[in-house]
Amino acid sequence: MTVDKSQHYNAEDIQVLEGLDPVRKRPGMYIGSTGPRGLHHLVYEIVDNSIDEALAGYCKNIKIIIHQDNSVSVEDDGRGMPVDMHPKMNKPAVEVIHTVLHAGGKFGGNGYKVSGGLHGVGASVVNALSEWMIVEVKRNDKIYRQTYSRGITTSPLEIVGETKKTGSKTIFKPDNEIFDEIDFSYSTLEYSLREMAFLNKGVKITLKDEREDRKKEEVFYYEGGIKEFVKHQNKNKDVIHKDIIYFEVKKEKHEVEIAMQYTDKYNENIFTFANNINTSEGGSHLIGFKSALTRVINDYARKNNILKSNEEGLMGEDVREGLTAIISVKLSEPQFEGQTKTKLGNSEIRGFVETTTNEYLQIFLEENPQQARSIIEKCVKAARAREAARKARELTRRKGALDGLSLPGKLADCSEKDPALSEIFIVEGDSAGGSAKQGRDRSRQAILPLRGKIMNVEKARLDKILSSDEIKAMITAFGCGIGNEFNLEKLRYHKIIIMTDADVDGAHIRTLLLTFFYRYMTPLVENGHVYAAQPPLYKVKKGKEEHYVYSDKELEKLLSDIGRQGITLQRYKGLGEMNPEQLWDTTMNINTRTLVQITVEDAAIADEVFTTLMGDKVLPRKKFIEDNARYVTNLDI
Repeated sequence: MTVDKSQHYNAEDIQVLEGLDPVRKRPGMYIGSTGPRGLHHLVYEIVDNSIDEALAGYCKNIKIIIHQDNSVSVEDDGRGMPVDMHPKMNKPAVEVIHTVLHAGGKFGGNGYKVSGGLHGVGASVVNALSEWMIVEVKRNDKIYRQTYSRGITTSPLEIVGETKKTGSKTIFKPDNEIFDEIDFSYSTLEYSLREMAFLNKGVKITLKDEREDRKKEEVFYYEGGIKEFVKHQNKNKDVIHKDIIYFEVKKEKHEVEIAMQYTDKYNENIFTFANNINTSEGGSHLIGFKSALTRVINDYARKNNILKSNEEGLMGEDVREGLTAIISVKLSEPQFEGQTKTKLGNSEIRGFVETTTNEYLQIFLEENPQQARSIIEKCVKAARAREAARKARELTRRKGALDGLSLPGKLADCSEKDPALSEIFIVEGDSAGGSAKQGRDRSRQAILPLRGKIMNVEKARLDKILSSDEIKAMITAFGCGIGNEFNLEKLRYHKIIIMTDADVDGAHIRTLLLTFFYRYMTPLVENGHVYAAQPPLYKVKKGKEEHYVYSDKELEKLLSDIGRQGITLQRYKGLGEMNPEQLWDTTMNINTRTLVQITVEDAAIADEVFTTLMGDKVLPRKKFIEDNARYVTNLDI
């Protein structure tokens, strides 16, 4: 009788990961992913350590350099990491910081009163995921250096020079055994580092790119801090009061800093931070701010007879329409909740923020009556528009367009009832819609053709948006409502795929759709339900062989492989040029297609881009096009 060893489960089967092995085994648990997001997270973790020195009052300058080989150095003028022997580990403290998980000055309360980052695992995680790392410390009038590789120390701590300066410098090269591709994006780092500079007024952050054909250097330094953050976010918008409302209050264990200004836009943009960490899911600090804002605006409006005593009070959504606000709190023991740990849970901070906002917002309104009236009138207009939108929704429901029971006639639905297995293609035009309907997998794929370009929702309120038949068709098909009534649990398809022509008009339609999804169905984008299909640009035929090509670069490679003699080249200008079988093979087949998932890494960046590209002002859009034209790889004229 043979024994099946797979049935045994003993102590010897339990694998113990020592040192930094867990990080290399499961990198996603520590940095989110091994794609671009995780790659850039390495830089932020090292920069966070320098920012912690700034928060403690010891650092004024931080310099980040992307080197030729895609290694990165981060240098600051803080105190310098400790280099004396650690009493328990019997090795230099700097080595403990870089080779032991959960080792750092952020736990005991003595090293840092306030800190961000991964709470002590940052430097060691970056070390574990780097092919090599060099750390230099300026301290005690000396320069110390130690090297590491994939989490392991490769040289003892050595004194390599003398200096009167203090600070730390880390150089690391991400490990190509871990990351899909090692290519740092200057613009990605630029946005995040600018945000850090806004949140830490008086700290100078320099970003430099030394790579060939990408050489660039910028300095981010803001004495005004988050006031300048608000000004930056509103630079392409028309503001309705000139002064940015700003206040900062520090207590023993808590600090709150708030800057806010109203614009003539229709969306609210409130960005919250706790210890410099972007709390994109909000939390107790946001709840406190919203409560105080609604109360103060209503009280002022009634006290000054802008709202009559018999009139209905302004709702939260009314007083936040067009508002840009930055809420930054600092606390010694932050508690983060939510799926992505980006929601602040400390209950005590709610009352602190609410009381502070109450007091200082009242003072601003009382001392600036003209600006106060502009703000209140904006909020009253928003309330009237909300009521108009409610009536528009009710009217549309009475006609059966938004109740979810009467699906739009142009929708070719799928038979699958499980939303997780269902997908809907938003297709440009009836011609492509016809091909898509014939070529699809009817069990799982629904098709909704749109006629022409939808409304630019960046320039319209909800009541006007609901007058658009194309937008109503999407709302009804998706089944999850819109705006404040949006309910993700009612979503009928877990993949919403935008399928437009590969030309300028197609790109414009895609942008209009994304603007609508981002502004009025934000959770669709945040939860990864929105995709863009990638139809081929060319069909190359040589003899009996046919090849579909999706970019000019891919075309060049194919032609160099198969030769240029005897080929027939077809450039697809529109989806309607493909018959149903071709559309299925190239763009819709679940097993062979390419989809691009639409994500929002940072809401502040997204708001800025959508305002620039889709807003009223022409000059910012012109400048954006001029600055980015050299990056365009495919443009139809």
